[in-house]
Amino acid sequence: MTQICVTQESPVTDDGHALINGSEAALRAVYTADECFTFTADELLADKVSFFVARKNGAAMGCVALVNEAAYGEVKRLYVPDHARGLGIAKILMAHLETQAKAQGLQSVKLETGDKLAAAVALYKSLGYSICGKFGPYEEDPVSLFMQKAL
Repeated sequence: MTQICVTQESPVTDDGHALINGSEAALRAVYTADECFTFTADELLADKVSFFVARKNGAAMGCVALVNEAAYGEVKRLYVPDHARGLGIAKILMAHLETQAKAQGLQSVKLETGDKLAAAVALYKSLGYSICGKFGPYEEDPVSLFMQKAL
C-alpha cells in the first residue's frame, strides 16, 4: 500500500496551479463567479497562508490551504481531483491542516462552503465541524454555509 504524504508547497508550481484550477472549475460548475469566495494561487502566497499538497507516488492528489487569521484558522481550497476521490485524501489533508493549526497556536478552524456541495458538507460534519455564523469578511449569502471546529 502506497502512503499518502502531505507537504507544505508553493501554490504557484505547476501542480499547485493544476489543483487550484481544478478547484475553481469544480466550483464554477455549480456556482456563479459572484458566489465563489476563493483565493487565487497568488493570494495563497501570503505569509499568513500555508498551502499543503497530498501526494501519492509523487503525483499531486489534492490540496488545502490554512489561512492564519490570528484568532482562528480558515480552510481554503480543499480539493481532490475526480481521479483521486474515494481514497480518503480529503480527510488526510484536513487532519494535516488541523495539526498545523494547533501547532500555530490556533484555537479553532472555520470555513465557508457552498450549500450545493453536499459531499463537502458531509465530510466536514463527519470531521466534527458544525454550522456557525458568518465570520471575517464574509457577508450573509444564501448559498454560503459557515462551519467551525474547536481544536
